[in-house]
This record gives sequence, structure tokens and C-alpha cells, in this order.
Amino acid sequence: MKNTHAALLAAGIAIAGLAVGQWWGSRPHASAGPVASAGTPAAQPAQRKVLYYRNPMGLPDTSATPKKDSMGMDYIPVFEGEEAVPPGQVRMSPDKVQKLGVRVEAAALRPLGRTVRASGRVEPDERRMYSVTAKFEGYVEKLHVNATGQPVGRGQPLFEVYSPELVSAQREYAIAAQGMRTLTGDGATGMRQLAESALLRLRNWDIPAEQVEALAKSGDVRRTVTFRSPVGGIVTEKKALQGMRFMPGEMLYQVTDLGAVWVIADVPEQDIAFTRPGAQATVKINAYPDKTFRGVITYVYPTLKPETRTIPVRIELPNSGALLKPAMFAQVELPAGSPAPVLTVPESAVIDSGTRRIVLVQLEAGRFEPREVKLGARSDKYVQVLDGVGEGEQVVVTANFLIDAESNLKAAVGGMGSSSPSVGHKAQGTVASVDTQAGTLTLAHSPVPALKWPAMTMEFQAANASLLKDLKPGARVNFEFVERKPGEWVVTSVTR
Repeated sequence: MKNTHAALLAAGIAIAGLAVGQWWGSRPHASAGPVASAGTPAAQPAQRKVLYYRNPMGLPDTSATPKKDSMGMDYIPVFEGEEAVPPGQVRMSPDKVQKLGVRVEAAALRPLGRTVRASGRVEPDERRMYSVTAKFEGYVEKLHVNATGQPVGRGQPLFEVYSPELVSAQREYAIAAQGMRTLTGDGATGMRQLAESALLRLRNWDIPAEQVEALAKSGDVRRTVTFRSPVGGIVTEKKALQGMRFMPGEMLYQVTDLGAVWVIADVPEQDIAFTRPGAQATVKINAYPDKTFRGVITYVYPTLKPETRTIPVRIELPNSGALLKPAMFAQVELPAGSPAPVLTVPESAVIDSGTRRIVLVQLEAGRFEPREVKLGARSDKYVQVLDGVGEGEQVVVTANFLIDAESNLKAAVGGMGSSSPSVGHKAQGTVASVDTQAGTLTLAHSPVPALKWPAMTMEFQAANASLLKDLKPGARVNFEFVERKPGEWVVTSVTR
């Protein structure tokens, strides 16, 4: 009985499952796409196009078809999009260029006008400085101007002097003049000559003309002589003291006209080539922050101060109101450069290593070429390019140092000096050791002039294991090697 119930239950479940399967199969379903049948092959990945095959050792040798080099190494395929960057160039992906913030600007013709700033000091015009001296020995009898810094006018009395020589010369003239009036004939002639001699001596001593004329008319001898200021200005030096004795040629007063002054600016030697006499200059004084004084460059001194590496430049400017005092400090702005346009690039475009000046020229999007340039004059923002870049070429002005850090720029710059890639170096040496498992050999080689290497012992990588066959320590060999990557030197040929 139990078996009969079990059979009926199994048959019912089977019929129900069949009905459900027919209902589900009759429902419409969304297409899930084509299903590959057993007879249809699976889709293959797209094949990359091989452009050429390159030498496995980096030598300048390519082939359109697969082949092996002289050591049995397969040439390496170069696919489309993986073209080797030409020697001396740098390539970066567009997203990397964008992330670095690379910006370029065209080399263009523009005038290189700029301003040279220098410190200076106010000095009196040396052509307006006068020294008051006596040409005879005497004594200071009286001072009319008795303080340094006192302003004086032209012809103003400075001091009076007494001189025995002066009184004696006046007396000689007076006696000779009286003799001319009383004597006749040869006596009168002699007296006339004596009078002329005494009068000439007084004039040679720079006795004032009015005093000499008064002496000639009246014959009265004056005990003192008054010295007057030769120019209107300031007494900048006073050595005369009341009652002092002076000797011929000794300076007693110095009077300076400060109506115009000099400013001597100390210009750095690197800027002196662009400083021209006749150019306008601007002077500012700390004492008058609201005033600007303008002058003219009149002279560039021919000497350099070795302590500061600067060259003095003279600027002349009027001094109305005597605002500018000698020894005042001044801030000077001098125009420099030429108005004629020259080929320039922004100063930020130049990578200066100390021995070479490099700019990165953008050849196309993401491809740059380092160029060694010869520079000329500089302005505040631009620098003149004498050689290395042409007008209109795009140069990198920002992120050029980041390109250096993110790319093989150093290797590109290193290859700028050669017109063709290296084909390897040759040397002679003695085998010191051989390691067949590591694929290396140690050679005590002779000097390599091309690399400026002295004779030394160093380890080389072997291009393939066949080169190490039958090599024994102490064997004398001739070998050729290349630099596969920085610091990795690979022997490509060994002969005995």
C-alpha cells in the first residue's frame, strides 16, 4: 500500500515539473546577445601593427622583418604607438603634460628695455669747487666769514691779511711813481721800469684790481689786503684762524657752489654694458620720499671697485632749493638696453646648469626637444637668444624643471652634442674572473679615451652566454661594449 502511494506521488511531481517547464519556455525573454556555438571560433584580440624591429643592444640598426644580430639575439619589435623617440628629444603623454601644468610661449622679437637699480651718494660738482689761497707769506688779520657751512655770495669779503712782502712791494711802487714825477731823462725811465715791475708783482699776487688802481692813483700804501669769495655758495672748508701765519699756496678757504650736484651710482659690472651717457636717470632720496629728482648720465668711470664689483656712474642734476646735501644716500634707476627689437624668450624658459643654458622647444603636442642656447642681454622678464632658437618656435616657460624630473631629459641633453648615436666602445683587457651563472665577467681593461676612463678593473654584463665560453682568468682579450642603460655596461663582442 505504501509503495503504491509513493509511486503516485512521484508521478504527480514529474507531471507538475513538466507543466511548469512548458509554461516557462513559452514566456518571451529579452535577448542576451549572440551565443557562440561550438562551430564558431571565439573573437580574437586586435593585432597591433609592427612598425619595425630594433637592435636588442640599442645599436642604431633596424629591420623591416624579424632577424637576429651577430650574437644570435632576436631583434625586438616596435609596435605602432611605441615608436622610439628620436635621439635628443623627450616625449610625454598628454595627461602627464596637463598634470604638470606645462605652458609654452613663442620666441619673439621685442625690445629689451629694462631698469637698472643701484645705490649712490650725492657729491658736490668738482667743477664748482673753489679754493681760496694766497701767493705770498703773511698773517690772517681779520675774519669776515668765520664758520664752515656759512653761505656766501660772489665777491663777499672772507678775510683780511697782512704781509710784509705786500707792504714792501707797495712802497716800491709808490717811490718809483714819485721818482717818475720828479726826475727827467734816463732817471725817469729807470723809475718807470721800477714802478712797472712793482705793479706787475702786485698783480701776480692776485691783489684786487681796485686796490692796485687806487695805489697807482694816490700812492697810498695799505697795510692789509681783503680776500673775497670767487663764487656764490657754501664754505665747505675753513682753515683760516684769526692771527695765524700762512705760507704761499696754503688753502685758507674752500667755497662750493651747490646749485648743481653729482650723484655717483655704483652700477654692477654685469649691467654696465647697457648704461649709456646721455640717458635720463631717476634719483630718489630717503629724506624726501614724495619727491623724484631727474638727471642725466654724463660719465661712466673707467675703473671698477674690486671690493663691490661695481663701476661708478656719474649723474648730474640741478639742486634747486639746496635740497640735495653732499654725502646723502640715493636710490638710482638707470635705463638700460636698446630700443631695437631682438629675439627673446621668457627668462623662466632657460634651464641654467652653470655650464650650459638649455630651453625646451615643443615640436608637437607632448614632444619636446632640449636646445642649448647662447644668451645675450637680459631684461626684467625676458632674455635675448643669440643662437639655438628661431622666431616663432614654442618654448616651455613653466614646469620645465618638472619635465626634467619626469622624463629622460638628462639623457636627451647628454646626446645633444653628437650628431649620430654611439655604436659602442672598444678596449683591451685581461680577464680577471668569469661568472657564467650571473652572465658577468670582470675585466682589467686599458684606458677608454672616448669615455675619459682610466685603466681600471670593472664588471661587465655579457650580452649572451656564448661570449663567456672558453674564457679563463688571465686571458688577454679585445672586447667591445655599449651602455644599455645608465650605469649598465654590456660586452657585445670578445676576441682574443
